Amino acid sequence: MNSRERVICAISHQEPDYPPLDLGACGQTGINASTLYRLRKAYNLQEHPIEICEPLQMLGTVEEDLLKKIGVDVIPLWNRGNLIGLSNRMTKFWNMPDGTPVLMPENFKFDISDKDDILVYPCGDRSAPYSLHMPAGGSFFDIISRFPPVDEDNLTPIEDFKENYTLKSEEDCIHWEKESKRLYEETDFGIVGVSGGMGLGDVAEILGPFIKKPQGIRSIEDWLMAHILYPEYVQAVFEYQTDIALKNLELYRQAVGDRIQVIWLSGTDFGTQCGTMQSREIFLNLYKPYYKKANDWIHNNTSWKILYHSCGAIEPLISDFIDAGVDILNPVQCSATGMDPKYLKETYGDKIVFWGGGVDTQKTLPAGSPEEVRKQVLERLSIFSPGGGFVFAAIHNILAKVPPENLVAMFDAVKTFRGI
Repeated sequence: MNSRERVICAISHQEPDYPPLDLGACGQTGINASTLYRLRKAYNLQEHPIEICEPLQMLGTVEEDLLKKIGVDVIPLWNRGNLIGLSNRMTKFWNMPDGTPVLMPENFKFDISDKDDILVYPCGDRSAPYSLHMPAGGSFFDIISRFPPVDEDNLTPIEDFKENYTLKSEEDCIHWEKESKRLYEETDFGIVGVSGGMGLGDVAEILGPFIKKPQGIRSIEDWLMAHILYPEYVQAVFEYQTDIALKNLELYRQAVGDRIQVIWLSGTDFGTQCGTMQSREIFLNLYKPYYKKANDWIHNNTSWKILYHSCGAIEPLISDFIDAGVDILNPVQCSATGMDPKYLKETYGDKIVFWGGGVDTQKTLPAGSPEEVRKQVLERLSIFSPGGGFVFAAIHNILAKVPPENLVAMFDAVKTFRGI
């Protein structure tokens, strides 16, 4: 099998020649640019500035030489813009605080505080308040809360979020068409369309780092409480967002056709380490109807498999994700309560694809020994791989300061399991 055939087989719940591998196919299976730079050195690949593909989390583009070196099977189709409102043309040279050379968006504009913090302007507009903050010595950005007081007696949900969710432009469609053709015709990788659009309640969107002057219920605490206090506000936002998403999905379908195999729709987190962030009742009433509406449209009009991301202890919601039409679940946080890999595979493995779960990125990968990494990777592969329905990836992004030798151990273990 080539990589694309392998991915199609796995996400169709058939067992491929060996499990597909992902590094960098979306914003939750990537690698911090600092770590990527050191990993390239560990493999004796050419040293050069790392192009940033997702600037909020400072994820680096995994280039073809490394993809082939470690045996990756899937690559992303990115949008023209990103979560900080900047172009995805990465041409501006910059050094990260640890000295890692990178290429940032062409309109990336920032200041450095007297404490050496890095403060970034949304959309590259110096007249707007800062929207991002990287502390001295940091390796990714935090979103700054910058919202005026909310008049709780006069809530205006559509007015508040109309800048968050907008129709895509002709330039966006041209980009999708051109780039999807290039990836499909010039490579044999599986392709993930990182379109987004259905991240209902995703804090990265609620906080609005790409909005110059956000308004409305925006702080994380107020937003979560609004599910109880003002459910009609949340519902109005979700209904508006879904209507826009459906229109954009039609544009996306026209632009990319069947050249992608997977579409990434949502990065909303529903779990903590020990349980769900909201009750199942709230999920059923406020989230599931809109997810199902979008997912049904995709299944009725395309061949794409639908990928949703949610961290944490979300086992109580997995059946609802499946019923709502979600085909693929990421990142499969096995360390969270109720997320035992054997139980997940036995209970849901024939109904939903597990994309992730390959190694723990909170403890094992950053702090374990290479042998501990190798052992866990082989164990997870033996659990999740049988019968297909699995794509190997680390549990969420690989952060800064992960030892390169642990990453090499992870990829070597995948090769050992594959028998290559």
